[in-house]
Amino acid sequence: MAVDRRVLLAPDKFKGSLTAVEVARHLTAGLRRAAPGVAVTALPVADGGDGTVDAAVAAGYERRRAWVRGPLGEPVTAAYALRGEVAVVELAEASGLRRARRPAPLTASSYGTGELVRAALDAGARTVILGVGGSASTDGRAGMLAALGARFLAVDGRETGPGGAGLAEVASVDWSGLDPRLRATSVVLASDVDNPLTGPEGAAAVYGPQKGAGEADVRLLDAALARYARVLGVHPEVPGAGAAGGVGYGALVGLGARFRPGIEVVLEVIGFADAVRGASLVVTGEGSLDEQTLRGKAPVGVAAAAARLGVPTVAVCGRLSVAPQALGLAAAYALTSLEPDVARCMTETGPLLERLAARVAADFLG
Repeated sequence: MAVDRRVLLAPDKFKGSLTAVEVARHLTAGLRRAAPGVAVTALPVADGGDGTVDAAVAAGYERRRAWVRGPLGEPVTAAYALRGEVAVVELAEASGLRRARRPAPLTASSYGTGELVRAALDAGARTVILGVGGSASTDGRAGMLAALGARFLAVDGRETGPGGAGLAEVASVDWSGLDPRLRATSVVLASDVDNPLTGPEGAAAVYGPQKGAGEADVRLLDAALARYARVLGVHPEVPGAGAAGGVGYGALVGLGARFRPGIEVVLEVIGFADAVRGASLVVTGEGSLDEQTLRGKAPVGVAAAAARLGVPTVAVCGRLSVAPQALGLAAAYALTSLEPDVARCMTETGPLLERLAARVAADFLG
């Protein structure tokens, strides 16, 4: 075996089992046992959702913390990543489902995300990468904008209530108090979905049930978001507007954000192009490789970026239900090929990943 061969590990999380950093740690252990002459570099990734801040920190950004309001209004400590004037803010840190003690589909707010953006501005950020995904709310990011100084007003002049239900009353928006620093700040919306704000493919219909919304709630939220769009005067069909309960719409309209595929943004943040140069193989992965993976998930983005530099990519996953070649992969290895019991795959992910790493080494590094 050639001792100058190098493997770059760029996995996403295995949701419900291991973070991307933990996945990379187990793959490193397995590869080093199976192929001790091969150099291994770990660069965990994310697609803009959970784990985006961790990926930035693993690539050298500084983790910063701030007290903000959680989705139900309670105080929580949330993290963002900072390097120079670039901040990576993850919506799930402040306003994610994991921050909610209980489902509150009508009243959960994204206010804390706005507070986290404000903390990044206070720290000197002039470029904010806003990673979305895992949101607890469907409020069109009115909460986020309110934390940054916007006021959402009902017909009688009072401020509307929190959450998506409050948007059913919105009649006007007062932008006069919006943080003036935003005018000199570049905001990038990093997301892996391109849903519109409203309609059958919109934020309420597609993502509302994940946040606990029943059929009546979905109808109410969709109508409220449609009213919100009419008040703001920007068409709700803009791609990415429905991301994370409408955070896309709020960021695109209220902050002048640019929408970009999350994995592309994250790969730039972590310096993937430089890291992959000289590698002989890239190993990526996530919990399930399926039809959803084709819609801009991390493994596809990693494989495409590596292919542009002539480096092959393989993936590890929990379950595999799509041909690896359709994802741009040279091969894919599933935990279920070692352990058919999915429950055991969830509880023994680390050791099983180390065994899969040995298979990768045998097939590609021997």
